[in-house]
Amino acid sequence: MKVRRLTLQNFRGVRAGTVYLTGHSLLVGSNSVGKSTVCEALELVLGPERMFRRPVVDEHDFYGSRYQETDGDLPEIRVEAVLTDLSPAAERRFASHIRRWSEEHREFADLAEGGAADPDAGEWCLPVVFIGRFDPQEDDFFGATFFAHPESVSDDFTEETSELGSRLTPFKREDKRHCGFLYLRPNRTGSRALTFQRGSLLDTIVRLEAEQAGPLWEKALADVAAVALASDDSGFAKIRSEVRRRVERFLSLAGDSDPVDVRVSELTREHLREVLRLFIATQPGEHPVPFNRLSTGSLNLLVFALLMYIAELKGDHSVIFAMEEPEIALPPHAQRRLVDFAVRHMGQTIVTSHSPYVIERFEPDHIVVLDRDTAGALTSSTVVLPDDFKAKQYRARQRQFAEAVLARAVVVVEGATEADVMPAVADVLEQDPSVDYVHPDLAGVTFFDAEGDSSVPKYAPVFKVLGKPVYGIHDDPVRAFTDDVAAKTADFTRYKVIPYGGVEDLLTQELAPAVLRRFLVSVAQRPDYPTKCGSLRDGMDEQAVRKLAWDVLKGRKGDGYGALLIATCTSRAELPDSFAEFLLQVDRDLRPPTDAPGAGASTDAAGVGDEPDGY
Repeated sequence: MKVRRLTLQNFRGVRAGTVYLTGHSLLVGSNSVGKSTVCEALELVLGPERMFRRPVVDEHDFYGSRYQETDGDLPEIRVEAVLTDLSPAAERRFASHIRRWSEEHREFADLAEGGAADPDAGEWCLPVVFIGRFDPQEDDFFGATFFAHPESVSDDFTEETSELGSRLTPFKREDKRHCGFLYLRPNRTGSRALTFQRGSLLDTIVRLEAEQAGPLWEKALADVAAVALASDDSGFAKIRSEVRRRVERFLSLAGDSDPVDVRVSELTREHLREVLRLFIATQPGEHPVPFNRLSTGSLNLLVFALLMYIAELKGDHSVIFAMEEPEIALPPHAQRRLVDFAVRHMGQTIVTSHSPYVIERFEPDHIVVLDRDTAGALTSSTVVLPDDFKAKQYRARQRQFAEAVLARAVVVVEGATEADVMPAVADVLEQDPSVDYVHPDLAGVTFFDAEGDSSVPKYAPVFKVLGKPVYGIHDDPVRAFTDDVAAKTADFTRYKVIPYGGVEDLLTQELAPAVLRRFLVSVAQRPDYPTKCGSLRDGMDEQAVRKLAWDVLKGRKGDGYGALLIATCTSRAELPDSFAEFLLQVDRDLRPPTDAPGAGASTDAAGVGDEPDGY
C-alpha cells in the first residue's frame, strides 16, 4: 500500500490542506510549514498503536486551539488518507470499502470531472479517515479511525445521532496493522520505543514473531518463574527461612515445602513489560549495558535496525515508513545508507530532513514542496524540471540542489570564485555595526554555482518551481544569450548583470588600492602564492598594484584567493559596491514588511523564533 493523498482539517497549524505523495517522498518546506504535522497526521489515521495514547488528541491539536462548541457546532479534527497500490489480499479484506481512483484527476473516479464513464476505470483505493473532537459531557477528548467509504444513509426510521463517526464503519487496530505503518520520530531517546511496553517497537516484534513461533510471553513467564534466587546455596535462603519462621506465628501457611519464596517478577505480562530491558555491548567495550545508556547515534541506529526487523517480518515492500530527520547524530555515510536501505525495502518511505546527504538521495519528482499561508491553508507541489533541463545537469550538482532545497532563497552565481566571494562579502557586511544586515546563513539564503555566465539564467525556472525567491548575478557574457536563455531571466526575483569581463576585473577595479595592498602582503607568504606573478614592491603605483592583484587572483582562480581578498576589507565602505549592494538588496527583499505580523522577528533559517516545525 501507498499513501496517495492526505487531507487535513483543523489539525494543529493546518486549517485545511491536501498533500499529494508520489511513492517514496521527501517533504520539504520552511520551518513551521507543517512537515511534522503531516507525519503526525499519518500516524493518527494509520498508526495501529496511536489510539493507546490518552487522550488521543488534546487542546493544541485543534487548529487555533479552538475545540469548544461554537454556534452549536463542535470543531472536529479530520485526517483522511487515500491508500493506493492495494495488494490482492487488501482488496479482498477491504472489498466493501474500496472505490476507484482516477490518477489523471487525483480524485475518486466517480467524483472526477465528467464522472465515471467506465465503472472499472482506475485502480482500487482505500479511503480511511480519523475524526477527533471534544466531548463536553465527558469533559474529555475522543478520536477514532473509520473507513471513509461508504457512508450509511439515514432514513425516516433512523434517528440521527451525534456519536463520533456514526455513519461510518470503524477502521480497527487489526485493519491498521494490515497497512503496515511505521513512524520514526525526530526525538529518538528510545525511552519507550526500545522497551517492551504495549505499542513499542519490541512489543510489535514480539507480536509478529509470536504469529509464527507461538506464544512468547507464556514461555517468558515460565522461564522467569523457574529462576531460583533463594536456592540453598544463596544468601537469600536464610532470609527466606527466617521470614517463614516468623510469619508462621501469625499466618497459616500452605503445606508447600517453600510457602515463602523470592521471585524476580510479579509473573504477569504487564509487570514483565515494565522490567524487561534490552542490553547492548558495543565496541570497543565488551560489557553490555541497558539500551538507554548508549550514545545518541547508537540509539538512532538501534531504533532504525528494529524498524528494519519489523519491515522484514511484515514482508519487503509492505510497509509505509515515515521518518523525520534520519540524520540526527549520524555521519553522512550512515545517513545515505539508512535512506537507501529504507527506499529499497519499504513499500513507501516518507522523509523529512535538513541534511543534504539525505535530500540528494531523492529524484526531483519525488520531492514534495509544502507551503502554508497565514490562514492555515496547506498546499503541496512536486518539483518539475523544465523540459530543456537535462537530468544529468541535476545529478552533476545534486549536493548543491540538496542545499538549495533546504534554503529559503537561492542566489545563482556564475562560478566557484563568486560562490566564495559572495559569502565573504556578507561576513564583512554583518560585522559592520553601521549596516543593518542579516547574514545569508541566518536568512536561509544559499549560493548556487552555475559554472558559467550563460548557465545562470537556466536555473531561474528550476528554483522558482520550488517556490523560492531566486536571484541571479553574473558578469558580461562572452556571447549574447539566445532568446530562450534570455527569457528565463524573467523568473528571477532580482537579476543583475555586472559590467565587467570577469570577477577579477570587478574586484581589482572596485576595491581601493589600500585594500589590494593589504591583500598582497597577507598572501605573499602563503606556500601556494603564484610567485611567477611577482610580488608587491615599495613605490608601486595604483595601476601596478591593480595589475599585480589581478594576476594573483587569476593565477589562483578557484583556490579561494577572492575570499581572502574580501576578508581584508574592514567595513561596507571598502567592499566592492556591485556585490555589496546586490546582497543588501536581497536582504531587503526578504525582510517582512514593517506592518506585517511578526515583523522584526528573527529570520533565522534554523527556526529561531519560529513555532516548532511539527505544529
